[in-house]
Amino acid sequence: MSTPVRTLAMAKAATQLGGEQSLIIFDAAQSATGFDPDAFGAVVGTLKAGGLLVLMTPAAWAAADPAPVADGDHARLAHWPFERQQLTARYLARLARRLSSHASVLHWPQGGHLPAPSLDGGDQAARADAIADSDCLTQDQAASVAALAALAPARPVVISADRGRGKSGALGIAAARCLAAGQDVWLTAPRPAAVSAIFERLAALLPRGQREGNVFRLPAGQAEGDTASGSELRFLAPDAIEAARLACHDELLPRLFVDEAAAIPTPLLKGYLAHFPRIAFATTVHGYEGTGRGFQLRFRHHLERQCPGWQALEMTTPVRWAPGDPLEALTDDLLLLSAQPPELPEPCAKNAQQWLEGCDIVVLERDALARDEAALRQLFGLLVQAHYRTTPADLRQLLDTPGLTLMAIRQRDVTTGRDAWLGVVAAVEEGGFPAPLAHDIWCGKRRPRGHLLAQSLAAHAGHQGAAEARWWRVLRIAVHPELWRRGQGARLLQALEQQALEQQALAAGVTRLGTSFGAEADLVAFWLAQGFVPLRMGLKRDAASGEHAVMMGKAIGESGSGESAPRGQLAQDALLGALQQDFQRLLPSLLTHELHGLPPGLADRLRQQGSETDLAMLTPAACAQRLDWYRRGGGGLALVRPWLETALEACEPSRLDEASRHGLVLALGGQDAPAYISWAEGQGIVGRKARDRWCRAAAGRLIEQSE
Repeated sequence: MSTPVRTLAMAKAATQLGGEQSLIIFDAAQSATGFDPDAFGAVVGTLKAGGLLVLMTPAAWAAADPAPVADGDHARLAHWPFERQQLTARYLARLARRLSSHASVLHWPQGGHLPAPSLDGGDQAARADAIADSDCLTQDQAASVAALAALAPARPVVISADRGRGKSGALGIAAARCLAAGQDVWLTAPRPAAVSAIFERLAALLPRGQREGNVFRLPAGQAEGDTASGSELRFLAPDAIEAARLACHDELLPRLFVDEAAAIPTPLLKGYLAHFPRIAFATTVHGYEGTGRGFQLRFRHHLERQCPGWQALEMTTPVRWAPGDPLEALTDDLLLLSAQPPELPEPCAKNAQQWLEGCDIVVLERDALARDEAALRQLFGLLVQAHYRTTPADLRQLLDTPGLTLMAIRQRDVTTGRDAWLGVVAAVEEGGFPAPLAHDIWCGKRRPRGHLLAQSLAAHAGHQGAAEARWWRVLRIAVHPELWRRGQGARLLQALEQQALEQQALAAGVTRLGTSFGAEADLVAFWLAQGFVPLRMGLKRDAASGEHAVMMGKAIGESGSGESAPRGQLAQDALLGALQQDFQRLLPSLLTHELHGLPPGLADRLRQQGSETDLAMLTPAACAQRLDWYRRGGGGLALVRPWLETALEACEPSRLDEASRHGLVLALGGQDAPAYISWAEGQGIVGRKARDRWCRAAAGRLIEQSE
């Protein structure tokens, strides 16, 4: 009986992580979908030994010097006013060249004969015979299982492995042994699908256990320890761990396994480490779910401070395929999964500052960069190490995003002529919307693709001019880890600003720099020192970073002092000054309500740029303008609270009906507050959207009655 071939949308490729396939047909020839790097990275790693990957590509890729056209995946990069057909295809051209250069790739042209592939999966059985632990496939896996099963208080274990090394299997085997000994386990990962292999291993090793949703239970009487209630493994989402911990007595806290830790925000990981005596972190070194090298680099210092006895284990022997597998090498090359920063020479170690003075900063030409594998690998390696979650698609963004400026620190060896790349900054042009479209963005009617900063400051900070203005938003900035805290990040930003100034001299162009990132006190301090000011704060924690996103900006030509600006000092630029003043006016209200859990150190940093006593008094005209934006569909009630409070206080009781006044006062405490919800339901206003519509209409009535 033939096995049916399942079809899967590119967007759902990540659901296959942890599974195994014998045949994968990846169709990149369809112009509507094209080549999705993240989808390719996700599914290729599920191919087991002896399996076959068939990559279907457009005919143009077969050319000796291919020039592919933009495909469907370019739609993610085609921000307004670009259409995907207008974008370059440097990334696809590089893929085609790399595929042509690999001897292990068999080319099957349309209408030609199918080459005969070799499906040798290696001698897996012979390797397994040498392992003392019968449940494990490699010595690496056996060592990891032993460390996980023997977790001791204040001695966390960190396991690093490339894909296909049996990391999930090790977690599953260790968890099964813990349950068999009557010990509960909590498990967390970025997504439930990422731990499916762990549940499968539990079911195989503990056949009398039962899985119910995200819980695997071993019934009473099956465990060696306390058999009164049995034992269980419970999967919890990363942001649900804290609530579960608070509901559990400290002495009863189970051991915690954190899988794919590189893709979980660092603040959450630090919280786990502080509260769980027995904890293990596992992460993929070069793979789809974040980047383990960067995770280790950033988290290692915290581990050494908090738990000097922590243990690092690395799994290097593959279990899903044989060592030296050609497909693994090809995938690594195509997606740059193992990209690393360059090794620094001995002169740098002896006198880094003097050595750095001999380095220059250059603007990178992306056409040339796409053909320079050594430079591309080093630069992408820098970005990987600097960001907690870098995916294969980020390389495509780097090469093909329109309006992107790329600058890097270069050290040239005069003897060999080779370049070492030590730092990189990427910025993308945003804004420049015509006034009619900017107005629609301002009042929430339109949201063109891209332009995160410019659109957010218009739609959520209430300034149409932010969408009309031209910005360079810093997407990424990275410095070689061995050169941190030597002023190189500031140096890159200064060079970027100088580049923008030079472009201004040629034509009317970018006038402001901006950035958006997960807010941490030290990061905010860095940007403050470069002359940037806070302009907006996200009200909810970002799902990726676990932090509230903060947006900061700087007018080009306004120099950073190297220190935080004095309290109350506003930006000289009129637009930035207005945005900054509005943010400072709003911040105390947000800290009382939506941002009440913000760390005190971070709140203090944000307040460094202004104080309530320095803010101009709100005029009736200013209140009316802000509330008019709100009633038209802009922002949300939390973003107009000070203006609404001022307008309500100034409006005579006789000029606004009691129901509107009372409802607005209740809504100021929060649109999801029980008191407001109860009152609204009594008025026949049911549901959050209905409450929001009522508030906007009531604010409109307040404006009309106050005129």
